[in-house]
Amino acid sequence: MHITFNQRIVATTFSLLLTLHGMPPAPRGTLISVSTHTFRPAAQSCEDHFIAHDLDHVTTVPGGQKVRSFEANGGGVAINDLDNDGDLDIVLANHAGSNTILWNEGALNFRAEHMAGVQGNARAVTIVDVDADGWQDIVFSGVKSAPVYMHNEHNGRFVQQFLGGVGKPVYAINWADINGDGDLDLLGATYDASLLTDYGQEFITSGSAGVFYYENRAGNFKLHVLATGAQALALLLVDLNADGHLDLWVGNDFAVPDQVWYWQPVGWQRAFPLKTMSYSTMSLDAGDIDNDGINEVFSSDMKPYAGDEQGQIALQPILDTLNAGRAGYKDPQITANVLQSVGAFVNTAPAAGVEATGWSWSSKFGDLDQDGLLDLYVVNGFIEQGTFRQLPNHELVEENQAFRNLGGGRFDPAPQWRLGSLRSGRGMSMADLDGDGDLDIVVNNLATPSQLFENQLCGGSSLQVDLDWPESHNRFAIGARLMLVTDRGTYYRDVKASSGYLSGDPSRVHFGFPADAALQRLEVRWPDGELSEVTTLTQNTLITVTRDGLVFNAQSNSH
Repeated sequence: MHITFNQRIVATTFSLLLTLHGMPPAPRGTLISVSTHTFRPAAQSCEDHFIAHDLDHVTTVPGGQKVRSFEANGGGVAINDLDNDGDLDIVLANHAGSNTILWNEGALNFRAEHMAGVQGNARAVTIVDVDADGWQDIVFSGVKSAPVYMHNEHNGRFVQQFLGGVGKPVYAINWADINGDGDLDLLGATYDASLLTDYGQEFITSGSAGVFYYENRAGNFKLHVLATGAQALALLLVDLNADGHLDLWVGNDFAVPDQVWYWQPVGWQRAFPLKTMSYSTMSLDAGDIDNDGINEVFSSDMKPYAGDEQGQIALQPILDTLNAGRAGYKDPQITANVLQSVGAFVNTAPAAGVEATGWSWSSKFGDLDQDGLLDLYVVNGFIEQGTFRQLPNHELVEENQAFRNLGGGRFDPAPQWRLGSLRSGRGMSMADLDGDGDLDIVVNNLATPSQLFENQLCGGSSLQVDLDWPESHNRFAIGARLMLVTDRGTYYRDVKASSGYLSGDPSRVHFGFPADAALQRLEVRWPDGELSEVTTLTQNTLITVTRDGLVFNAQSNSH
C-alpha cells in the first residue's frame, strides 16, 4: 500500500515555559513551510509476537572456539539511515572478523557488506553525523586502539579518517553537543581490566586510562581528563539535575562505583547523587516509564532470574563470594539491577519486578506494544573458558528477558512475546526496520549469528519523528527532547546517540500510543533550548521536523 501526503502544514517556533524542568522561555521564531515525501509501508497481518530472523553477521574472537577473559564481552550494534533513503540500516561490530553493514532494502531484506579494511578490533559502534554534511558516519571504539572514524562518502562507501586529537583507547563512547557551540563532542571511558590484560600496568602510568571529554573545536578535538581510571562498560548522557543540560553517568564493572559528572557553565563537576548502583554495571539506559516528564535510569547487573536454573547453580556462588567480602559495611553497590528516577535516586527495581535478569548486557527501553508505556528488553548470556569451565562449551545459557510496562512503576515478564532467545547476546538496539511503525529489535550475539526480532504484536499506533537542523553542526539534533500530547496521555522521548551496552540509537524517535488516541500536538525542545510546536499530526506517520521548516513525510503503519 502506497500513501502520499501532498499538503502544506504551518508550524510556529514559539516561546513558552517548558514544563519538563522549568526551562526559561526560548526566543520567538517565525512561521515555517512544509515539504512532502512518499513512503512504502510494509502491510502485514499481526501474529501478536515477535518473529526471529538470523542476520549475516557473527561476532568472533581471535581464539576461535576458545573464548578467553575479555574476549567474552562481544560487540555492539547501531541503527540509523546511512544512505538517506528513509530506511534504517544496521551496523554490527566485530572483535576478530569484519564489522558488517546491513543495508536496508525494504521489507526486512538486507544486503550485507562486510567492511573491507576494517577487520574487527571493535567494541562499541555509534552512527552520527560527525562532520555535519547531512550524511551519517560510523564510529567504532577499539578493543585496544583509539576510536575508528568511518566517513560517509555519500556513495555507499566509507573511508577511514582521523578524529583529530582523539587518541585514548576508550571502550564506551557517546556523543552530544556538550558545550553548546553547535557541534558534536565525544565522551569516552576505558575498560581498564581489559587493557591491563593486553598491555600490563604501563598503560595506566602512561595516562591512557580514564574518563575523557573530547571537546569538538571545528573538527579537532581538545582532550579534557575527568578521571584517570575506569572500568566502563556503559556511558550515558542524561539530565540528572533538572537544569535542562545533559550530564554524564559512567557505568563501571567490578568494585569500581559508577561515576557521575554534572555539566556546569564552568565545565564538568564531579557529583555524588547515587544512593544505590549496580555492582557490575553492564548497561545504562534512560526513559520516562511513567509519563511524568522525568526519566528513570536502568542499570543491568548479573543476578539470576526466577527459573534461571543454570544461573542459580553456576552464577549465584560467584555473586555470593562477592557479597561475602563486603559484609559489615554500607556499600551503595548491589549485585542486582537498579531502576531509579532522576532526582529521587531511590532504587525501585525490586518493586518494579526487574531486579534480576541474569548475566545481562544491553538493556533498553522501548514501547514495544505501542500502548504509551515504555517496555524493557534485556539480553543475556556469557561464554568464557575460565569462569564457567564446568559448563558445556564454557557457556552460561540464559533466556533474554522482555518486560511489559503495566503502569504505576510495575513491569511484568512477557514470555508470550517470544523474545527469550538462548543465544549469547551482547549489543542490542531498537528501531522500526520494516516501515510498519512499531519497534523491531537487533541483537549482536557472540559466536552465533546476530538476530533481528520482527515486531508482530497487535494493537496500538505510532508517530515517528526525524529532526533536521541544517544550520547546525549537530545536524540530527542529538540531545533534543520531544513531548507528544494526546487525549490519552503525554509522552516524552529524547534523541540519543548511544545507550545500553556499546550500542548506538537511531536519531529517529518512536512514540507508541493507544490506537484510539487523538494526537493534539508535538513539542520539540532543540539542544539549544529553542522550542517548536507541530499541531497537525496523523497517526501511523513519520514526520521530519526541520529547524525553520517542517517537512511532513507520511506512511501507513497499520498491521
